[in-house]
Amino acid sequence: MPHHFTAEGAKLSRGESSPLKLGINGLGRIGKLSVWHHVARGYFSELVVNIGREAGGGLEDIASYIERDSTYGYLGQYLYGHKAGRVIENFNEEHGTFKVSGIPVTILRKDRNPKDLPWRSLGVSLVVDATGEFLDPTAPPDQKGGAIQGHLQAGGQKVIVTAPFKIKDKALSMPANAVTMVIGINDDHYHSNQHRMISAASCTTTCLAFMVKPLLDYFGADRILSASMVTVHAATGSQEVLDRLPDPKSKDLRKNRSIMNNIILTSTGAAQALALVIPEMKRIGFIAESVRIPISTGSLIVLVMNIQDESLEHPINRERINQIYRKAAETYMSKYLLYSNRQNVSSDIIGTPYAAAVIEGEETHTRTAHICIDLSKISGLPEGALRKEGPCVAEIPVTQAVVYGWYDNELGSYTNMLGDLTVKIAEGLL
Repeated sequence: MPHHFTAEGAKLSRGESSPLKLGINGLGRIGKLSVWHHVARGYFSELVVNIGREAGGGLEDIASYIERDSTYGYLGQYLYGHKAGRVIENFNEEHGTFKVSGIPVTILRKDRNPKDLPWRSLGVSLVVDATGEFLDPTAPPDQKGGAIQGHLQAGGQKVIVTAPFKIKDKALSMPANAVTMVIGINDDHYHSNQHRMISAASCTTTCLAFMVKPLLDYFGADRILSASMVTVHAATGSQEVLDRLPDPKSKDLRKNRSIMNNIILTSTGAAQALALVIPEMKRIGFIAESVRIPISTGSLIVLVMNIQDESLEHPINRERINQIYRKAAETYMSKYLLYSNRQNVSSDIIGTPYAAAVIEGEETHTRTAHICIDLSKISGLPEGALRKEGPCVAEIPVTQAVVYGWYDNELGSYTNMLGDLTVKIAEGLL
């Protein structure tokens, strides 16, 4: 039975509406749920959604796809509660339009290449690209197959990409007009007169940023010796329902195995994206791994940090780590970070509004021990730093902290926070 969550329960910060139209390119998981979010929020006067092809038998079938969801239930119930009926009406097949809870929605079904989309003629100045296809901010707008910059050539003033940037030519650096942002972490780095391409990172990077930042703020980057994370991640649309043959030159054969029947090892770009959002992480050795599991949403990050401690007599302990998160969740991160003493399972987190991370305080663990370092093996020490006789060994107290953070990788966390970021950027266009 699907969960039924309401926009009222999500506490959408509606604020004042604006005359701006929002373009959404792609109607996959994040594209569809962005429609839900912005219809509930009511900030944009109109939504223009490009799917780039015909779908089903026409507009009614597209509307049916939008209004029903296997994970989150019915759109009407999300907006108005369990007694609500259908909220999509006023269909015009010829013009590809209907209204969702009074918000005009136009469906584009012709072009897939961003440069060919009619943003200019439709008056769309801000675009959210949720296709996952156009991730290289250095690619020219007329690149074969399409590019992010194509949205700008087509009339968009700004484009938000719902995935980390990926620059294919490693000799090229990030353009000055591109920036990676996680709302609530580094959105103060956004400059409206400079940045035109914005990556909203990923659901995993978003959760990870809110798990890492409180510890960095408290201990400082110099005391974090190393870190690692594993995300136990729900299935995504890139995976297969049943086993199938791999495409030509495919290197990862696991991506072609059934997500319904397997735990699948894969990769994540969260470490690289996190360094763009929190620059201090560039100084810290960090490893990020990912495991996909057969559920529709509700994911978990297991974060391990090795912290230089002060003594074995009064080490960093579990309560101290939890108190850092409690304080952050009650103060400067209160909008997006939650701390929980409950014993949660993944389904408990589905739909939890604006929770970049839900820290599972019951499962925080620490262990402190001396790490012995042979100083004679370390290059670059000042002259005279080593004793001429006897062993040159330093004993450093190090605490290993293990922290668990839940996140709804679809609507509850990522899409809602993407909505906040979208409105922030839109406000700079008024």
